[in-house]
Amino acid sequence: MIQKATHIKIKDHSSQFLWPLFIKTLILIIILILPISAMANKSKELQIGDQIPIFQLQNQNGELINIQDFIGKQNLVIYFYPKDDTPGCTKQACSFRDQYEDFNHLNAEVFGISGQSVSSHKEFAEKHRLNFNLLCDVNNTVRKQFGVPTNFFGLLPGRVTYVVDRSGKIVHIFNSQFRAEEHIEQAKNILKQLE
Repeated sequence: MIQKATHIKIKDHSSQFLWPLFIKTLILIIILILPISAMANKSKELQIGDQIPIFQLQNQNGELINIQDFIGKQNLVIYFYPKDDTPGCTKQACSFRDQYEDFNHLNAEVFGISGQSVSSHKEFAEKHRLNFNLLCDVNNTVRKQFGVPTNFFGLLPGRVTYVVDRSGKIVHIFNSQFRAEEHIEQAKNILKQLE
């Protein structure tokens, strides 16, 4: 009977030792694998001077928007944002809404792009009275074509604004997850230089 009790005590002691080791190993694997998988999925980031890819996406009304229809006619402000109706994304979208006329005067069309559905974009646009196109990049195809960087080990889609001239070339890139409203000011300042 004494031997059994001793055996059980040793077994309990070994499981107490193995459990923290297992947790530490799991954390280490996650820390190592997430950045590697994020890099593996990362496309080449477009740079200033690059031509934007030609793409078609549905807007919040289900209409298919072909970006090629705007090239050669207008400057473009294409901004990628993480998610509809989150605090930073709402602040950014409402700032674009409030200054949309300024962008029109600068001969620029604004497009917001994220991975949500048409119904999500429609609800977001109606709730905040957005007056520009929100494009649905459900599979993140266009985000990958632009090579939009992610944040927090690839867990959070990036917030990046591209200013594109009439020829379809990128003339400015602004990448900031937390300074949502600065995207608007930077875009306007660059567009004023294009006039």
